[in-house]
Amino acid sequence: MLIQTLRGAPALSDFRVQKLLTQCAEAGLPVNDIYAEFSHFAHLSAALNTDESEVLAKLLTYGPTIEEHEPNGTLLLVTPRPGTISPWSSKATDIAHNCGLDKVIRLERGIAYYINGGTLTVEQEKLLNNLLHDRMMESIFAEFNDAQALFAQAEPGEFSSVDVLSGGRDALVKANTSLGLALADDEITYLADNFAKLGRNPHDIELYMFAQANSEHCRHKIFNADWTIDGVKQEKSLFKMIKNTFEENPAYVLSAYKDNAAVMAGSEAGRFYPDPETKEYGYSHENIHILMKVETHNHPTAISPYPGAATGSGGEIRDEGATGVGSKPKAGLVGFSVSNLRIPGFEQPWEIDYGKPDRIVTALDIMLEGPLGGAAFNNEFGRPAITGYFRTYEQQVNSFNGEEVRGYHKPIMIAGGFGNIREQHVQKGKINVGANLIVLGGPAMNIGLGGGAASSMASGQSCEDLDFASVQRDNPEMERRCQEVIDRCWQLGDDNPILFIHDVGAGGLSNAFPELVSDGGRGGNFELRNVPNDEPGMAPHEIWCNESQERYVLAVSDEQLPIFEAICQRERAPFAVVGKATEEEHLTVTDEHFADDEHKNKPIDLPLDVLLGKTPKIIKDVKTTTAAGDEINLANIDVAEAADRLLRLPTIAEKTFLITIGDRSVTGMVARDQMVGPWQVPVADCGVTAASLDSYHGEAMAMGERTPVALLNYGASARLAVAESLTNIAGADIGDLNRIKLSANWMSPAGHPGEDAGLYEAVKAVGEELCPELGLTIPVGKDSMSMKTQWEKDGEQKAVTAPMSLVITAFGRVEDIRKTVTPQLRTDQGDTRIVAIDLSGGKNRLGGSCLAQVYQHLGTETPDVDEAYLLRGFFNSMQTLVAEGKLLAYHDRSDGGLFTTIAEMAFAGHTGVTVDLSVFEGTDAEVLFHEELGAVIQIREDDIEAIHTIFSEYGILDYCADVARINDTDMITFTRNEQVVLENSRTYFRTVWAETTLKMQAMRDNPECAQEEFDVKFDTEDPGLNAELSFDINEDIVADLIAKDAQAGTNPKVAILREQGVNSHVEMAAAFVRAGFNAIDVHMSDILAGRVDLADFQGLVACGGFSYGDVLGAGEGWAKSILFNANAREMFKAFFHREETFSLGVCNGCQMLSNLKEIIPGSEHWPRFVQNESERFEARFSLVEVQESPSIFFKGMAGSRMPIAVSHGEGRTEFVSDEAIDAANDSGTVSMRYVNNYGDVTETYPANPNGSPDGITALTTTDGRVTIMMPHPERVFRTVANSWHPDSWGEDSPWVRMFRNARKFIG
Repeated sequence: MLIQTLRGAPALSDFRVQKLLTQCAEAGLPVNDIYAEFSHFAHLSAALNTDESEVLAKLLTYGPTIEEHEPNGTLLLVTPRPGTISPWSSKATDIAHNCGLDKVIRLERGIAYYINGGTLTVEQEKLLNNLLHDRMMESIFAEFNDAQALFAQAEPGEFSSVDVLSGGRDALVKANTSLGLALADDEITYLADNFAKLGRNPHDIELYMFAQANSEHCRHKIFNADWTIDGVKQEKSLFKMIKNTFEENPAYVLSAYKDNAAVMAGSEAGRFYPDPETKEYGYSHENIHILMKVETHNHPTAISPYPGAATGSGGEIRDEGATGVGSKPKAGLVGFSVSNLRIPGFEQPWEIDYGKPDRIVTALDIMLEGPLGGAAFNNEFGRPAITGYFRTYEQQVNSFNGEEVRGYHKPIMIAGGFGNIREQHVQKGKINVGANLIVLGGPAMNIGLGGGAASSMASGQSCEDLDFASVQRDNPEMERRCQEVIDRCWQLGDDNPILFIHDVGAGGLSNAFPELVSDGGRGGNFELRNVPNDEPGMAPHEIWCNESQERYVLAVSDEQLPIFEAICQRERAPFAVVGKATEEEHLTVTDEHFADDEHKNKPIDLPLDVLLGKTPKIIKDVKTTTAAGDEINLANIDVAEAADRLLRLPTIAEKTFLITIGDRSVTGMVARDQMVGPWQVPVADCGVTAASLDSYHGEAMAMGERTPVALLNYGASARLAVAESLTNIAGADIGDLNRIKLSANWMSPAGHPGEDAGLYEAVKAVGEELCPELGLTIPVGKDSMSMKTQWEKDGEQKAVTAPMSLVITAFGRVEDIRKTVTPQLRTDQGDTRIVAIDLSGGKNRLGGSCLAQVYQHLGTETPDVDEAYLLRGFFNSMQTLVAEGKLLAYHDRSDGGLFTTIAEMAFAGHTGVTVDLSVFEGTDAEVLFHEELGAVIQIREDDIEAIHTIFSEYGILDYCADVARINDTDMITFTRNEQVVLENSRTYFRTVWAETTLKMQAMRDNPECAQEEFDVKFDTEDPGLNAELSFDINEDIVADLIAKDAQAGTNPKVAILREQGVNSHVEMAAAFVRAGFNAIDVHMSDILAGRVDLADFQGLVACGGFSYGDVLGAGEGWAKSILFNANAREMFKAFFHREETFSLGVCNGCQMLSNLKEIIPGSEHWPRFVQNESERFEARFSLVEVQESPSIFFKGMAGSRMPIAVSHGEGRTEFVSDEAIDAANDSGTVSMRYVNNYGDVTETYPANPNGSPDGITALTTTDGRVTIMMPHPERVFRTVANSWHPDSWGEDSPWVRMFRNARKFIG
């Protein structure tokens, strides 16, 4: 085996090193210095020659410049686990091959840590190792030669048999434990009987396949069970009660319960995509229907948070893409429920440490790493994450099983979203006999084995090795390539080659292929060795059952296969024909590796009705129990202290640390993200997108969950979840209530005393009662029935059990996205009133509230939906006010009650508020902090009579109270009968609310940046985002040129250039089309294959995203694939030298072009773009100022200041010296700089999101024809796509001028 080791750059910045040293000191480790650098390992088929070695060395030189030194000390080499292949490896190897390094079999990367200090004991070595690596994903070696284990390949393993014929049922009982199958007793009997009938012993691969396909995770056995409660047989299963909502109200539902996602009717608008033949972008006016899905990935997130959450998001995205016969994911959500964070040095009074088992990580670890994983997958795939939730709960309470600890040691990690689908593609097609059965996507790897079964077990029931095996790895760039294939297929319309499609999730191919053929009414013959496989030493069950991500299975006819193959080749998406569809519903898997051995060459030979047939149905015979709860002694609660506690409770506290890590602008269709108003405060109730790039119709989604309430009242918790999703989405222009469709995600500790009957009560409450009464449908959902963590410590059995948890996501078609109302209190609308709406009529119930939680109580009586008609009347009245433009601000009341609702509105509006509580009954604490259903709205004084009329019409006037006014003193004051009840400055409350984000950012990211962002919140004079333009925003400077083009029938052509992993090309094309160009889709594979010549274009734009996942530096791999390919290099060089052409690079395209400096004339002053100062992906809405420069894009725009979308992890300009910065500034080629809200050029975070010197974020060439910029003008060229904008802007935002300037340049 030929392995070449190459030293890389330093891996850790100074602050990362200091964090590690601090952690070592806290752990009592005698470590006084750490140095770390990347180490690269190249597995070669033959030795590289001098030129090849030089190319490889250049490829592996990337990233920011960090001072390096000769390593000394004890080596600890951290690498991916042997037997796995890292996402970095997959993408870096692709780049090497595209640069002509065919002798490279595979590249892999590790980090070499050099430790200096005293001698470590064995226990101390273990502690240090835990600080340096994730044992679920990585290994540690003491020598570089040990890294050869990364490339070791074993001979293919064999399957084994379980001797049922001789050993009977007992043999299966033993196999159930040793293989971790999680089979129930009746399933073991079922299998023993069926294999006895077949007259042979089952193979391990068949048992694994059966276990995954029939796991609770996949078959939802509890939701399909028969129920007897307190001796009374129930008429319906849980699933039938959910289906009842569809039977009662099927309106607008196009697909339910039978596909990867549900589909509802959307809007008619212009779908924008390239013509399959000409590759020219254009609009297709059609029905754009809405698909929706919400998933959970709880178990893997508890074991290894980053990959657990990442693959959770990735799996849900695949569900969307595999809906019907192919669709398009659009916008996402991520949510978490965990136990107490106990942030070091910031522990809160209610956060008691109840311990945990060693095999799962802490809640703090989950929230430091899990959100990064979920965000990173969405970011790299190119799906904006625009809503979510976060709750912490861990408490000893007196609930339905008496005194016990309830919490989320097994977390909820929820991932969901919506997408769009064409009308003719909603239903699956027909699989013809002989159709090709295909796997699309990445290779099989020995990861994620048994995840479906492991996820179906309570944490602590499976053995540690099986938990270890169930962890998956993520490669979102591969999933992006697969989605591009699916996009090309659905864009073919009626010629779509996909007959049937499923995603590959739990159980891997062992679940996906049988489902595919079974749902299509077919069987299948498969060849195991046709499965793309990066680890040939795997045994058959490992190849067939592993859960390697980013894969889909499809059926494609022989006639359409060449079309499908051509699409895959262009998108560089791997695929393989693994089998053929058969008439007989039988599953056969052969193994050609053992073709000569009849005992080994057929691992699977099974009728589908044995695998997927009716296994014995679960019978649930359960008893109800009662919850005692406890009284909350309000007399001992100081409201000022309570307010502070609530603002520090993570459920309520500011969530910026969870939001700015996630892209919220990609697609150019996001109309409402989490960050609200000129001060970008994270308080939005819902997420909203445009249906298309030419429409004001759209889609909205919002979440609802009140899980602690379930510790006292299961039904109330479920009803409140539904209601909260409605009160959250009510600020969007939905119209009729029955246009809203719900996803229901049920989490429960099945089998725990009282919980089964409670689950039934909750499902009945929404499925049989509330939803039918409101006219709502639940066409999609998921369940996780093992929400309990058990372990033993010092001989004592311990457990933490989650509450019954229903998380509802409401999805709705939006009539007009411009009418969406946010919580931002407006100070520029004249005289206004603030009205509180309390749908409980003053009941003030505190059971299960956040107030109870922060004082370590549960309470006794909970809020509830007392009258469904009131909730309907509330929603309808809000919709009327939204449609008529009579709401200035809207915020639902939930966690923390009236106090937090008004405080958050004040934060968003940067204003003081005076609140009079005199109208309310009850104690001050009850009135301020109860969480009964309701909302707070701001209205104009002049509209009060009209609004009263509307409230009267819908029957809610008596539940409304005029309670507050804005003030200009920066004070938030609550009075009662002219006595101050609670008062402090808005700035005080705002910064207390922000402390959790500060602490989490400081632990996770650059602490200096975290502190800078926190400090900004003390500025009471901060004017917020603003816009000042040096040109007329309403002037169309190319209208005459577009008219001439229309007469001539020609438009100038611009190449919309993308590489694998690029994700911002569609909105870029739309911006250029608006400016009068013919935008042509050009993939780098087109150029490298000679299908496209840049000589045919006047313009070239390199788009944003994550080319090759940015593994060799952002944009660097893309650039080097051009520089090290003679034909591509010459083509690009010739284009840049043509004086009539222009080029633009945005974000990843900016990074890429900056690495092509040597072939771009006039670019000698350009910097490199490296990791942000925060060392974190930054998604911000930032203020920039256009500079005087020769850039053709910014002609006539100098001096303009306006906000723009920013989304990057590597946007900091790095010049070779301070003198180089001065030279760039003096050259006049700096085109744009970050400025703060006062208009001053800034290097302060987050106004400058990446730390670029002198705020530099765009540059041009000396002749102005080539411009590079990190921010995204194409994502905000429509006004509605701006997170904030002045009310006076029309359809076009100021950024359209950039693209029109390019058209003007062409002439």
